[in-house]
Amino acid sequence: MKLRSLLFVPGDRPERFEKALASGADAVILDLEDSVAPANKPRARQAVHDFVLRHAGETNLLVRINPLASPEFEDDVAALSRLHPSAIMLPKAEGAASVLNLAGSLASAIPILPIATETPSAIFEIGSYQDVAASLCGLTWGAEDLSAVMGAATARRTDGRYTPPYELARSLTLFAAHAAAIPAIDTVYPDFHDLSGLRAYVGRARRDGFSGMMAIHPSQIEVINHAFTPDASEVAWAEKVAAAFAARPDAGVIQLDGRMLDMPHLKLALRILNAAGR
Repeated sequence: MKLRSLLFVPGDRPERFEKALASGADAVILDLEDSVAPANKPRARQAVHDFVLRHAGETNLLVRINPLASPEFEDDVAALSRLHPSAIMLPKAEGAASVLNLAGSLASAIPILPIATETPSAIFEIGSYQDVAASLCGLTWGAEDLSAVMGAATARRTDGRYTPPYELARSLTLFAAHAAAIPAIDTVYPDFHDLSGLRAYVGRARRDGFSGMMAIHPSQIEVINHAFTPDASEVAWAEKVAAAFAARPDAGVIQLDGRMLDMPHLKLALRILNAAGR
């Protein structure tokens, strides 16, 4: 499943579902949690159920359910019975135990995308996701719920970067995803009018090792997809590196264009080629 861009759409706004599919996003997240008022959740479940029933298998549709401890959880799971979305997003996840709990509640095996950092306790469980990696399609994080429960005035600096506690949560999610060999998905950039700020944010995400990002508005999709798609020069470099190592399969180190390259460079080259569909 290609997950460069994942676009949220409120589950109680079915008139937006088709527009979300047409946005160019690699995946659409039909949300039953934070973007839906409690009184609207039954209507949202029905709308999401009907849409997934019609479109499952045609495109990447994820459903964000309510947290395990929520009174809404069982109704969400019941609404998904006999459906086959591409994945289920689990908010307020707290490590492998949460994944196993959700997986045991489902009628069939559906990949899970946990949001790994929304409670203080969750921070201490991030390393356990590698134990359930086979059940996951990626790992993501969020700062808003965590900063709210911490009583923080904000999680961000004035330039959009995160303050140290929330930058730590971001980093731990990145390390945990790579330890589990699953995609690391960065969190949303809330100001959808600020595309220059988004470019800077998503540029840092790719630089640091994330392979995708969530979005809250269709206007963000093109910027995100572009940032996570290797350009021609990157692909050309990766092809040269891969070819050079293929020509000398017994070599641990090679010289190319005046530089000494070793196995980490080959791994990077292969990641680039994979991201480019090569």
